[in-house]
Amino acid sequence: MKVALVQFDIVWEDKQANLVYLTQTLNALPDEVNLVVLPEMFTTGFTMNPENTAEDFTDSATLAWMRNISEKNNFAVTGSFIVQENNQYFNRMLFVRPDKSFVTYDKRHLFSLAGENNKYTAGKNRVIAEYMDWKIALQVCYDLRFPVFSRIVNNDYDLLINVASWPNKRIEAWNILLKARAVENMSYVVAVNRCGTDVSGAFYPGHSQVVDYTGDYLAEPFEDTAVKIVDLNKEPLQRFRAKLGFLRDADDFIIPE
Repeated sequence: MKVALVQFDIVWEDKQANLVYLTQTLNALPDEVNLVVLPEMFTTGFTMNPENTAEDFTDSATLAWMRNISEKNNFAVTGSFIVQENNQYFNRMLFVRPDKSFVTYDKRHLFSLAGENNKYTAGKNRVIAEYMDWKIALQVCYDLRFPVFSRIVNNDYDLLINVASWPNKRIEAWNILLKARAVENMSYVVAVNRCGTDVSGAFYPGHSQVVDYTGDYLAEPFEDTAVKIVDLNKEPLQRFRAKLGFLRDADDFIIPE
């Protein structure tokens, strides 16, 4: 599976500008790309103003855009944006397939340091998307810090995707935790962070990357606006898990709601 990591400087709370840029960028990708990964809140930046930026999920222009560009280019696309549903706001990650079917994941761990928990409602469930015979765990930014939530159960995923707005001041933690999640779960990890500076002055260095199940880079952290394409192969992952068998010795646990 060929995965395109799309790292860019999100225009603050300007959905139209961000979607125009992404439409041009995604339409120019090679035909062999199977999956496109976008950052967290890719239409607005990491804003605490959902009352001004949220979309009614039943009539979401961003969802329509994701479904249309996925179908047109025959690739899946994933990333998060702000939705309103049942009088609540969610930082919602979508995984949209080329046939326009999709699954949703609402960010479970809300970033209290920025007051995200005061504006948004936390999701409750882990979500595994299935695509091209891959099982893909969906996560958003701060989820990365919680290894129990990330823990693989009965080989329930092959690939962990994290989409983020992770600031420069804690970027070394980002790099360390992504490798940790890959190694402890014997899984591929694809992580896409935004780059640039938002209106608060927070700087995001990018550092989008791909880590394999041994902790080695398939795409090293990169900076600035760019697209990187990486080829993932499930067969060596399966051989590695079968040979070493570490996952068979894992502790049982239940994630509380």
